[in-house]
Amino acid sequence: MNFIFASYNMHHNSIDITIFDGYILRIGCNKAEEGLKTTAWTDHVLNAMVIDNPLEYARLYLNNEMQYS
Repeated sequence: MNFIFASYNMHHNSIDITIFDGYILRIGCNKAEEGLKTTAWTDHVLNAMVIDNPLEYARLYLNNEMQYS
């Protein structure tokens, strides 16, 4: 069984995902949100998700479920 831990790295504006079999993945939030059409409210929701639920944010990005223009 693989355990996954994700946290927001404010120094790099990224999500650091650690899989406990030795792999680390870093997702840059600026790059992930590039090309998104957002409003002030959706920016707020994305920022809250990055901080409060980084694993869900990473899942949306990796499954290509964010809405791009």
